Amino acid sequence: MPLFPRSESAAQNHSAETPSNGARRRFRKTGVIAAAAAAVLALGACGGGAAPQSADGTVELRFSWWGSDKRAQLTQAAIAAFEAENPKIKIKPEYGDWSGYWDKLATQVAANDAPDIIQMDEKYITEYSTRGALLDLSKYEIDTSKLDEAALNAGKSEDGLTGVAAGINAATIVANPAVFQAAGVALPDDKTWTWEDFGRISAELTAKSPKGTYGSAAYGTDEASLAVWLRQNGKSLYTSEGKLGFEPADIAEWWKFLKELSEKKAVPSASEVVEAEAAPLDQSGLATGKNGLAFWWSNQLPALEKAAGSDLQILRFPSKTGKAADTQLWYKASQFWSASSRTKHPKETAKFIDFLANNEKAGQALLADRGVYPNTEVRDAIAAKLTPADIKVVKFIDQIKGELGEAPAPPPKGAGAIQEIVKRYTSEVLFNRLSTEEAGKKAHGEMKSAIS
Repeated sequence: MPLFPRSESAAQNHSAETPSNGARRRFRKTGVIAAAAAAVLALGACGGGAAPQSADGTVELRFSWWGSDKRAQLTQAAIAAFEAENPKIKIKPEYGDWSGYWDKLATQVAANDAPDIIQMDEKYITEYSTRGALLDLSKYEIDTSKLDEAALNAGKSEDGLTGVAAGINAATIVANPAVFQAAGVALPDDKTWTWEDFGRISAELTAKSPKGTYGSAAYGTDEASLAVWLRQNGKSLYTSEGKLGFEPADIAEWWKFLKELSEKKAVPSASEVVEAEAAPLDQSGLATGKNGLAFWWSNQLPALEKAAGSDLQILRFPSKTGKAADTQLWYKASQFWSASSRTKHPKETAKFIDFLANNEKAGQALLADRGVYPNTEVRDAIAAKLTPADIKVVKFIDQIKGELGEAPAPPPKGAGAIQEIVKRYTSEVLFNRLSTEEAGKKAHGEMKSAIS
C-alpha cells in the first residue's frame, strides 16, 4: 500500500511554498532531528526567554515557526493585526526552514531560551510535552468551542492541551488529469475504487504513456500512508500506550504490494525513485506530468497546482472493499500553536494563540496556508478570499467528514525517527537487497527501539 512520498507535518506545508517549506526533502531528516531533540531536551530545563515587561507595560513575545517566504509574509500580516488590537503586546518573529528548525528549538529549550509561541509538529509534540517543555493551554483563556473536535483532541494528552491545531489536512492521492487524458485512461471513482483498481489503473497509465511517465509515484519516504494501510487492515501505527500497533508481517505485506506495483511498472524503477527523492515539489513527477497519481497531504494541493500550471484533482485513498467509509482516513493537525512552559508571560502568550485560532482577522491573513482552518466560523468567513485550489481542499475536507475513521493515537516519544527508518528499508526492498519479510523484521525492530 502506498506511502506518502512527502508530508507537511510534515507536513506536514506545501500549500505555503512547497510544503516542506521550500522542499519536501527537508522533511527527511526526522530521525536525526528527533535524536538531537531528545538528547538536548534531556540536558536541561524547558526554556522560555521572553523579555521582561517594559516600563510602559509593553510585553514582547517571541514567536517561532518554519515555512516559506510566503508563509512568513502571511504570518507577519497576522502579527500586525494582533498588535493593532493589542498595542501593549509586541510579537518578535523567528522563522526558518524545516531542516534546521528542530535542532535550533532543542538547543533553545535546553538553554532556557525557548520562544514563547512555538509552531509545533505532530511528530514532536509528545516529545516536548512529556518533558515539561510545553505550557498547558487549557489553564488559560483560549476558546476551543468552535474548533474541530478531532483536531482539538490531537493537541491533548495527559500533559494537558499543549497544542492548538493551526490547520487541518488529510491524507490524499492527487491526480493529474492531463496525464490521464493523454493516455486515454478514465480517472478513477474515488468513492468506489480498491487497491486492485489502483494497481491496474497505474499500470495501464504507464503502458499508454510516453517512456518515463508512470501511472503513480512510488511510496516509502513517509509513514503516513503506512498508517492508512495498517488502519484498513485492523491495525495501527501506534497504540494509545505509545507502542507499535502492528507486527513485522503487516509492514512486509505493505512492501509486497509496492514490489508488485514496481514489477508491473505502475511506479518508477528503484533508481528513479531515489532520483525523485532529491527533487523539490515543483520538479516532482506529479507537477511535471511524469506521474498520473501521487500521495500528498491535502494542504499541498495549491503548491502542486501552481507548479503544474494546470488543475489537479484530490482523490480519496482506495480501500480494500471499494467503500469510501472503509478508507479509514482521519483529520490531521498540520501544525500546532504551542507555548513554552517557561514563558514569563503565559496570559499574553495564550491571548496571541487564541487570536490565531479564533479571530477572523487572523484568518483573513493566514487563509489556508497551514491547512483548512480548524475554527469553522473563521473557515466560513474567509471562504471568499480563498484561491480555487484552497477551495478544493476545503471541499474535500468537508466531504470526507462522515467517512473518517477513529482518530489515531498520537506519535509517542521517539516517533520522529520512524520516517527515516521507513524510507531506508523501502529503498532496501526496491533494490532487492532485502526481502519484504527481512525488511519487515529489521524495520519493526528499529522502530520498536526508537520509541521504547
